[in-house]
Amino acid sequence: MNQAAVRAVYAAFVANGFAFASWASRIPQVRDQLELSPAELGFVLFAIAVGSVIGLPLSGPLIHRFGSRRVVMVGSAVGGCAVVCVGLGVDVGVVPVVAGLLVSGYAMASWDVGMNVQGALVEQRIGRAIMSRFHAGFSFGTVGGALGGVAMVALDVPVSIHLGVVGAVVAIAVPFAVRAFLPDREEEHQDAPSYGFRAWKERRTLLVGLFVLAFAFAEGAANDWIAVALIDGYGAADAVGTLALAAFLTAMTAVRWVGPGLLERHGRVKVVRSLAVISVIGLVLFCFGPNAAVAIVGAVLWGAGLALGFPVGMSAGADDPALAAARVSVVSSIAYCAFLAGPPLIGFIGEHSTVPRALTAVIVLLGLAALIAGAVRPLQVSTSS
Repeated sequence: MNQAAVRAVYAAFVANGFAFASWASRIPQVRDQLELSPAELGFVLFAIAVGSVIGLPLSGPLIHRFGSRRVVMVGSAVGGCAVVCVGLGVDVGVVPVVAGLLVSGYAMASWDVGMNVQGALVEQRIGRAIMSRFHAGFSFGTVGGALGGVAMVALDVPVSIHLGVVGAVVAIAVPFAVRAFLPDREEEHQDAPSYGFRAWKERRTLLVGLFVLAFAFAEGAANDWIAVALIDGYGAADAVGTLALAAFLTAMTAVRWVGPGLLERHGRVKVVRSLAVISVIGLVLFCFGPNAAVAIVGAVLWGAGLALGFPVGMSAGADDPALAAARVSVVSSIAYCAFLAGPPLIGFIGEHSTVPRALTAVIVLLGLAALIAGAVRPLQVSTSS
């Protein structure tokens, strides 16, 4: 039963990454087909962020009421249908695309929190810290989705057909795959909906959220700006900028895969503090290195050091299974603010200096994360009735 649940959680994470990257891989074609200006494209892309911000704080009470299995089943089904809507909407106009992205953001946010809650439950049930491997599964899914998008572009497959097929497969396959999720803990069930809002007043939960926000900001900044920084800041060719991003993602995925052994051997706090320092060293090399080759080495260290921050934060939020949904919802809501604020902040600073110098803001946040890393120390949960 536990191994079936492990496979089901992997399926949820991989499919989530695959669905997101499939959409992201076709953004240039969506822009061209709808003839969007940069500002208009920004508005369209903002819709998925708005949906996520609405969905994240509501996901905790929903999971407490209906369980992570049902929330992920419904979230993936609705999210898949929304991706179909986006694909078909490209042939119609901006309005159905924005509507589809709004619904997709909401549905995938609840799917995201639900799979993290279930991942933490499975982690506790089998007695091994494997959350980082689930997040590595998400990374594998994004790589698959991106490569699939490259193939669709090369074969000149229309966006509507590509996203229509992806959305339909997600809507059908994921609800079927997650039927093996473990049942959520039932105690304190009646107090759960109201507790979801009380979790916002817990000092530890807020600190864990701030800790994850720093790592999410650093990850989002890398995804959005590494290639641009290499090209504009170091005069590198476009292919070299893409290589730096690929090196970053590969390093992060690899460390996530070996993360369970590191965490079991050395504990959460020591590992994430050490990795934060490694990431800061990488950022210093990336931002101030003498040439592109040194910057790429910095990108590798940057990615390796970030790998476990997000999954460890999710595990810390879910240390008490009875309150996991509420706390993971809070932690996710805080962390995802980084994905909203990060890109424009780096862009604003970079406009007045250079993108590599703007990325020094990430160093400050990671330093803060290292200081408050004690918040992710495992919570001692009473098992008494």
